[in-house]
Amino acid sequence: MKKALTTAFSLLLGFSAFSQEKTEDKGKFTFSGYIDSYYMANFNSPISRGNTGASGTARAFDVRAGQFSLGLVQTKMTYSTSKLDIVGDLTFGPNADLGNYGNVVGRVGATYDANGVAIPTTGTALAIKQAYVTWKATDKFSLTMGQFGTHIGYEVIDAPVNYHYSLSNLFNNGPFYHVGLKAQYNFSDKVYLMGGIVNNVDNLDDNNRAKGIIGQLFVSPVSGWNVYLNAISSNEANADAKGLTPDASYSLFDLTTTYQITPKFMVGLNAATGSQKGDYQGLTSNPKFAKNSGTWGGWALYTNYSVSDVFSIGARYENFNNQDAVRGLRIDNATGVTVNSLTVTTTFTVADGHLLIKPEFRSDAFDKNFFVDGDGKDQKSQSTLGLAVIAKF
Repeated sequence: MKKALTTAFSLLLGFSAFSQEKTEDKGKFTFSGYIDSYYMANFNSPISRGNTGASGTARAFDVRAGQFSLGLVQTKMTYSTSKLDIVGDLTFGPNADLGNYGNVVGRVGATYDANGVAIPTTGTALAIKQAYVTWKATDKFSLTMGQFGTHIGYEVIDAPVNYHYSLSNLFNNGPFYHVGLKAQYNFSDKVYLMGGIVNNVDNLDDNNRAKGIIGQLFVSPVSGWNVYLNAISSNEANADAKGLTPDASYSLFDLTTTYQITPKFMVGLNAATGSQKGDYQGLTSNPKFAKNSGTWGGWALYTNYSVSDVFSIGARYENFNNQDAVRGLRIDNATGVTVNSLTVTTTFTVADGHLLIKPEFRSDAFDKNFFVDGDGKDQKSQSTLGLAVIAKF
């Protein structure tokens, strides 16, 4: 009798463990997202009621001034098991186009210019921000395929993740996302290496037969200090009439690091340098770079201090140099700029952490006239004072 009870108890334990394993294998589904909106007062009082300057490139998402504006609506769905992650990340609203450069699928209500290019600040757009599958082959090695956000840079598209609402010039000049295959190997919880092959930079469809190479090395030398070394290299020239890829190159190297000095005080740094030769996805560029490379780069220093669970304050100082007029932040195809920017943001976290209220001041000082004030006078600088509201779930 005792042996029978022991056997029955062992079978019960085995069945319980098997049931628990089966339950875990069923995976977990999550649904999350956010909505953000803002109001920006521009001290230049431009007639256009815009913050983007004469060439339309001075700001990334907070492009409107003197009016209440919708930012982005995000809905993110994930399904995870011990071996698999499935992510579908959709965005809606005026900023959906801005964050999905080169992705023209699923646009709703956008208008187009004479060249057939969508005007992102009009209408409401729907875009796939991310759609990928990650196979966790082992505890250390994983493979990801699909469309995923870029690994490069300090800031991301998602407003709740960034401390500052107004995005940096380093972010604004890309890249934003990639379509391809990447692999990651975790040597430990302090070191991992990622490498991959992608179609190109910020484009849903490949514009030539060449492929881009991406990479990231993460190290955490001490507790609270994270360092990311990032890179991408790609030929971004449009294929010619015969389908051949002209000689061109795009490369970007990026350092992103944060250090949590105390539980309340954190500092961060983002530094990047890039080069471009020849054609870039058919966009007009400085003719002198047809055979020689042009360069751009910059750095941004971040600090923020949490006074309490409800209130915090942070600052970002950035220098961005595009004197070669390689990237979008420029006067025209041959005239580049250098800009120094200061952003000061305070954050009130309320409603059990689901609502972020961010009063924010930003000042941009260019080395050339980049703005026009309400009196029609050219200005080298621009200052804005605004309020952003971000609700997340």
